[in-house]
Amino acid sequence: MEKFNIAIDGPAGAGKSTIARLVANTLGFVYVDTGAMYRAATWCMLQAGISPEQESEVIALVRDLDIRLVLGSDGQQVLVNGKDVTAEIRSALVNSHVSQLARIPEVRHVLTDKQKLLAVNKGVVMDGRDIGSHVLPHAEVKIFLTASARVRAERRFKETEGRPGVTVEQLEQEITTRDRMDEQRETAPLIQAADAVRLDTTHLTIPLVVERILELCRTEVGGGK
Repeated sequence: MEKFNIAIDGPAGAGKSTIARLVANTLGFVYVDTGAMYRAATWCMLQAGISPEQESEVIALVRDLDIRLVLGSDGQQVLVNGKDVTAEIRSALVNSHVSQLARIPEVRHVLTDKQKLLAVNKGVVMDGRDIGSHVLPHAEVKIFLTASARVRAERRFKETEGRPGVTVEQLEQEITTRDRMDEQRETAPLIQAADAVRLDTTHLTIPLVVERILELCRTEVGGGK
């Protein structure tokens, strides 16, 4: 099968990572989780004791990072300078700072360059917030996944069960704030690319969403199985 690139964008909790991973596995493509790259950079920033307001220090830090996404026995692993930080980058602290780091234009430029290199040879499913509009504007298939803020919060709540003191209402507020920050940033904001297909996953099961994307691949480029 001829290789092509798939860009999947959308707000937090829309199911991008899960859907992108399943689509990539079905097609035999490489899954690139760009959100994990921003989370990894944020984790490193916090470990270094740097705040997002110290932009020059943050930029210098990100430039020197070796971020790798590798397939491990339990799924995708995120390595930073050789250290496995897969679990650490999903912390509440990272969640609360990642949008601030992502708003720094030069940080986005550095990570975007890394992401584009991963897609040069095609056969990539990449998810994020500005993939179809900015990182891979020529991707053959573009999807914009979304869902109601409440449903996205409920999904995150299930993922974070065991985290003391966390409520669905709190997560919904966090998601709404994250949406606003992502949509209002000056560089590569969260938007639906003009040629992207919008899929509202509020009332859709994961298998159904995956099948709709595979059908789109078959229609647009003759891919899928």
